Amino acid sequence: MGLFDNKKVIIIGDRDGIPAPAIEECLKPLNTDIIYSATECFV
Repeated sequence: MGLFDNKKVIIIGDRDGIPAPAIEECLKPLNTDIIYSATECFV
């Protein structure tokens, strides 16, 4: 059993850093429930 098994996750990515879809792809195999995923621009 891993750290993210059966957890609900909110992902906020950064446009100039790591975008949310990249984080989402990394968490999919870990059996997580992704509630919200967005990439924001913090200026």
